[in-house]
This record gives sequence, structure tokens and C-alpha cells, in this order.
Amino acid sequence: MGLSISLGDFFKDVYEIGSDGVPRFKLFSGGKWIIPEECGLIDVKSPIDGSVIARVPSAGEAMAKSVVKDAYKNRKAIRSLPAIERLNIMTKAAALLDEHMEEMVNAIVVNNGKTKADAASEVRATRNRLLLTFEEARKIYGDYLPGDWAEENIGKYAMVIREPVGVVLAISPFNYPLFITYTKIIPALLAGNSVITKPASADPIPPILMARVLEGAGLPAGALNLITGSGPIGSYIASDELVDMVTFTGSTEVGKGLTKISGIKKIHLELGGKGCAIVLDDAELADSAKKVLSGSLRNAGQRCDAISRVFVQKGAAKEFERLLADGIREWSVGDPREAGVKIGPLIDGRAVERVAALVDDAVKKGARLVTGGKSRGDYFEPTLLLDVPLTARVMWEETFGPVVPVHVFDSIEDVIGLANKSEYGLDSAVFTTNINSAWKIAKRLEVGEVTINNAPAHGVGFFPFGGMKESGLGREGIGYSIDEFTNMKTIVVDTKAARTWGQP
Repeated sequence: MGLSISLGDFFKDVYEIGSDGVPRFKLFSGGKWIIPEECGLIDVKSPIDGSVIARVPSAGEAMAKSVVKDAYKNRKAIRSLPAIERLNIMTKAAALLDEHMEEMVNAIVVNNGKTKADAASEVRATRNRLLLTFEEARKIYGDYLPGDWAEENIGKYAMVIREPVGVVLAISPFNYPLFITYTKIIPALLAGNSVITKPASADPIPPILMARVLEGAGLPAGALNLITGSGPIGSYIASDELVDMVTFTGSTEVGKGLTKISGIKKIHLELGGKGCAIVLDDAELADSAKKVLSGSLRNAGQRCDAISRVFVQKGAAKEFERLLADGIREWSVGDPREAGVKIGPLIDGRAVERVAALVDDAVKKGARLVTGGKSRGDYFEPTLLLDVPLTARVMWEETFGPVVPVHVFDSIEDVIGLANKSEYGLDSAVFTTNINSAWKIAKRLEVGEVTINNAPAHGVGFFPFGGMKESGLGREGIGYSIDEFTNMKTIVVDTKAARTWGQP
């Protein structure tokens, strides 16, 4: 197919062409683009056809240590930059991203396998996140606390301020290689931290290109550092004493491992999800079915906020299931570069095998396979499963694939219990025309975000989101992320001693 990522002169420093004609993308450390001689190379494949489209360095511990030192050495460069200059850098980066929109969209399509529409949406969301830094900066609040409410503090007052944590390690997943990576980096830099980012090995090219965009916008050397390599390199950096914070989006298993090795430092985790859609008898069924399918199938279901199990009340079940069966046929699967295709490939063959195993398990346990269930290469058909028993793994394990499993329930009390039985607690949705039912369910669901009458979608992050239970720690969003990347400091002033100020 001749898959390639076409790049203009702006990106010429971030890669070189190997002797075999395959581009080799570089690491970014201390303001320099390098391919260390001691590093091997990792093949980067396109899930569209499995071809090798690039190679990136496979950094070892020595290189990782060097990158950490660069971030630590240069941490004051970004911290000492006036906040308005940091904001201006983000604005310039947004303009550059607009200028190179087509190149970035192409990189996501080819490297990740998203459709062009989904890739363009991801780039626009990243651009908008850069522009919203002015809104985010307004949310860095401080406090003035008078002391005379307590007898021992009469004559004192305190100022509570926020300061950057120092060196931040950002480890990101494959499913939104540009947006998730930079929703960590943007607020971390805005808060005055230096950052080390370790993107997913499956699709590291979009994050590399975005690092060049920030460099071109005037980011100080060493404020952002990018390293590629296998998963253990991220863990090695997380354990380094010069790293002050770890922010990670990915599996619960890896997140738990990071908490064990990180030591005493700030940690932010967005982990697995098992979002459910609860459809009550009184819901607008046609609209609800469309939104459930979108919430389940968008980005081939490879989203932590995807609807990956559907609970429909008994009185609405027959009609709702018919609407799902009719609607899912509109979700065509194929080469994401082709017009009309809504679902591209999964990220790799292992992902396909996992989804197939979940579907097979459900069918063996009594679920009805209405449509889908088959794979071709890295492509998996959109799949509708009805009458799924609660013993099926697909009702409890994170799916990360285009599968819609449906289970019928009787009462609101029943479905709340079923939803909360999950070990995950990230997102869920409720579809109903009764505000009292919506409120009752939303209040009792053990999740970080509940969406009423629509599918969960974190979007640009204007509403805060994050998980409970095994779905993570902390919150992300405009004004909320920046809190995660700062430390609170209290400065107490004794006014009774003010007369001695300035005297030797």
C-alpha cells in the first residue's frame, strides 16, 4: 500500500532516513534531537496493513538517566519564565499545530489506524487544549487566611500559594497518542514544571511531532524531553529520585506497579474503565440507541470512557435491542483512509485476540451473537451481543474493542447493584426522561463521572474527570489538571515582628 507519513521541512530535525529508506525518529532531550549510538531501534508498524512505517530508539537505563538529568538541570528555565510567556508559547503552538494540521492528522491515521475524521478531531482537541490555557491559568488560586480566628494566631496571617512540583514524568497510552499525551504535558508546563514524556511504543510518532511544535513555539530547552523505549523504561524513570511526580494513563495493572516503585512523590493515574449505559423504560429509545452505539464503537471501542456494557430495563428491552441491531449496521469497518469507514483497525494483533476471546467466552456462556464477532488481520467487526449472562467476562473486564454487550434488568435497585459491582469506577451513562430517576442513579453510581442522556466523552476536558476504585487517582480537566501538577505552600507572616524587617 505504500504507507508513509509525509512531513515538510518544519519536521526535518526530528528524523533521518535509514539506509533501508525507513525513517528513524529521534529522542528529544535537553533541547536536542538525537539517536543515541548505544540504543537499538524499535519497529513502528501501521495497524492498517502491518507494514513498518518508522523506527524509534529503544532507550536503555543509561539514556533514561541522561534524560532525567536534562529535565532536572533545566527545570528552572520553565519555572522562571513569566506565566504570561508560558501562555504565549501555548498560543504560538496552537497556531503552528493549525499550520501543520494535515501532517499531524496523517501521522495519526497511519500510525494509529484512526479514521481521518477521528484523527482530525484529536488534533483539533489538542489545539483547543492549548488555547484554553488562558482559562486554566485563571484557576491557579491562592488564599489569604487571617489568623485572629484562633487566639494563638492573633497578629498573624497566611498566604496559601501553589508552586510547580519540579520534574514530571508523563506516560501515555496508544489510543489517543497526541491528545492524552499533551493533556498531561500542557498543564504541567503551564504550571512551571519540566517534563519527561514516554509515549506508547505502538504509536510514538504523533507525540514526537508535537514536541517539535512546542519547540518551534519557543519552549525553553530541556523543559520538555521525550524518550522512547519498552515499558520498563517508564518504570525505571518513575523510580528515579530526581522525578517529583508521575502521571500515567493506561492499564490498572501497570498503574498499580507504578505506585509501588515511585516512592514518596505525587502520582496521578487514569486507569481502566468499564463504563455502563443504563437505559430505563422511559428513555427516548431511538436517540439513546444511537448514542450508546457511538459511545461503544467510536475509535473502535479503544477508549477508557467507552460504553462497554449496556443494561436495559425489561419493558424497553425488545425495542431497544431492535434499534441497536439496525443501527450497528451503519458502523462500517475497513481501511480508515477510505471515505465512509467509521471503524478502523485495533492497534495490533494482541488486541484483536483479546477482544475475540471475550466475545467467544460470552457466546459459550449463552449470549446471542446478533452481528459481528469476526476479525481480519487487525480489524474486528462491530459486534452486538444480546442476553449476555453476568458470568461472561465481557461484562466485567475492560474490552477496548467494538463490542456492545447487552443485559436486561428489572428494577433501578437491581441495576445500581450490578453497575457498582465492577472493580472499575471511571464513567457511566443513564438514559431516562425522569430527572428523579437520573439523579437517584447518578448519585449512587460509584464512578468519577456520570453523563445523563448521552455517552461519556471527556472531550477537551472542560468538565473534570477521573476515576474511583481501580480506575485511578486524581482528576483531569481545565483548571483541575493544573492542581495536580502543583504543590501547595503556606507562608505565615507574624505582623508583630514587622518592625524588625529590613534591619541588620
